[in-house]
Amino acid sequence: MTGLSRLQQAIARHSGEGFCATAIPRLALMRSEKPSNASASVFEAWLLVVAQGSVRMLLGTEHCELAAGHYAVTTIDLPLSGRIHQASAACPYLGLALSLQPAMLADVLLQMGEQARDLPPSAGIASDTLCTQLLDPLTRLLELLEKSHDIAMLAPLIEREVLYRLLCGPQGTMLRQLALADSPLSRISRAIARIRGTYTQPLRVGSLAHEVGMSPSSLHRHFKAVTGISPLQYQKRLRLQEAHRRLANHQDSAARIAFAVGYESASQFSRDYRSMFGIPPARDAARLRHRLLHGDRQD
Repeated sequence: MTGLSRLQQAIARHSGEGFCATAIPRLALMRSEKPSNASASVFEAWLLVVAQGSVRMLLGTEHCELAAGHYAVTTIDLPLSGRIHQASAACPYLGLALSLQPAMLADVLLQMGEQARDLPPSAGIASDTLCTQLLDPLTRLLELLEKSHDIAMLAPLIEREVLYRLLCGPQGTMLRQLALADSPLSRISRAIARIRGTYTQPLRVGSLAHEVGMSPSSLHRHFKAVTGISPLQYQKRLRLQEAHRRLANHQDSAARIAFAVGYESASQFSRDYRSMFGIPPARDAARLRHRLLHGDRQD
């Protein structure tokens, strides 16, 4: 049995349809027997592994497709759009997600003897092929679900091994920035947390830059390097994603939702919504309501 086959079988044994948490802290599994619709959400710092099938993600204008045996690392709250591309009942999509904790990364760096140093602007997402050095500890971590009495003792040790392999790999520079408290990536992370917490309010980039200890030009340069978009574009995506969620839940009219998420102009909201989702908000609300009533599959 190959390493990837072991991982596939372990995920298949312990996963149900959809995204589910496990008894191992910070580890979740994903399974789907059919392709999914595109959905937009904010991804935090994760290691995302595709064991079977494939998934497509979009960040800004950048596309990323992960096929079986590949993984992606996200190091910051990113507004990603993604969908499961290849999946069937005979060959379901299988994946796992491990939440990355900056404090644990910093501790592993300390044990490695790493010192803080200036690092160049870094993207917030990167992907690569699973190598044996990373695949083996991930499989062993997942197989602990069959020996629950070992989880408390062994899971933290194997998780540190996974982090060590990531830090030694192609994503090492990006992850170092996540771990170092005063790195540009950590400052951008604080800026993003601030935007997410106040996304309905007007965004003043100069004040935000001062708050995280950067110049406006440095904030803009690093923010775009990490997320692929500017701070104002990031805020707009948060507003539109929340508006889409509220429309899907039939919480209010499109106009009222527009003002609730921070828009001052309903017409501007309609233009932005159509640009992002390909359909005006009022029509999208009607379509979502029709699907709820009749169980139609989204196109």
